[in-house]
Amino acid sequence: MNFDLEELKKNHNTSYLAGELERLAREEAEVREMLASDDTLHEMAVKELKFIQEEKERIEKQARDILDKEKDAESQHDVGTNEIVLEVRAGAGGDEASLFAWELAHMYEKFAESQGWQWKVNYESKSDLNGYKEASFEIKSKDKNNNVYKKMRYEQGVHRVQRIPATEKNGRVHTSTASVAVLPIRKKITFQINPADFDMEYSRSGGKGGQNVNKVETAVRIIHIPTGLDVRSTNERSQLANREKAMIILTAKLQQLEEEKEASKHAGIRKNQIGTGDRSEKIRTYNFPQDRVTDHRIKKSWHNLPKIMEGDIGGIITDIESGAVGDEEDE
Repeated sequence: MNFDLEELKKNHNTSYLAGELERLAREEAEVREMLASDDTLHEMAVKELKFIQEEKERIEKQARDILDKEKDAESQHDVGTNEIVLEVRAGAGGDEASLFAWELAHMYEKFAESQGWQWKVNYESKSDLNGYKEASFEIKSKDKNNNVYKKMRYEQGVHRVQRIPATEKNGRVHTSTASVAVLPIRKKITFQINPADFDMEYSRSGGKGGQNVNKVETAVRIIHIPTGLDVRSTNERSQLANREKAMIILTAKLQQLEEEKEASKHAGIRKNQIGTGDRSEKIRTYNFPQDRVTDHRIKKSWHNLPKIMEGDIGGIITDIESGAVGDEEDE
């Protein structure tokens, strides 16, 4: 199947595949030139050409699959906000912060499970105590009417925990933080992507997925040079799949940056929005000694922390969506 490479380059989901097809075309030309100049290399050249052709067919199939999925999505109403990437990152507080980041991820996973959403790990970086230094997850819903981003968007920001760590000998309450980012995956983007702006690194995943994942360099890290943003994907079974996933996540981050820039121009008229959506904004405190969660944006608290940390956050999300305002208790 012949592809219009320029069209593939314009599509953020297939731009890297266009680059691979161009690379293979150059290699094919070099092999044919070598073959024309030296007949003794015929057998080796034939094998090399066969390998190149197989690679081209594999990449073309992947491009065709991506384009077919996009056509299916466009034939229905916009389902982009039914898929998000949720990231957690430990903040101030060392090991306690990383443990709290893991607990937040667990809380969201349980909530996703209660909603019938799919939950998938993209990348995990764990601390010595098995908490999360940082981690990235994909959440999606098959139900077109179940808007994942609408429910999760106000979870973005800095979450604070106050409790006595298990390693604390004097019974003092420690305060730690973890940040949450919520990135909607949209089918259409509002800016141009230049493939030359990306740098890619490959390594062994070292996680689940069988021998191929552990022995081959399937893990991918993509860096967007102009902004310094970087994304990792390690849990897919092939390098191409990890690269595709990392590119989708990085594009979502770049789209969010564009939207934040645009929103900042109109900050004065955003009075009805809860908070700014900024990842540096402290949005919520989990106070374990007082068994209380307080959302500082609507000044409202909820109790029964063990249940909440097991994913029972539907009431919190509903109150925040509706802007229900309560009386914030002293911290």
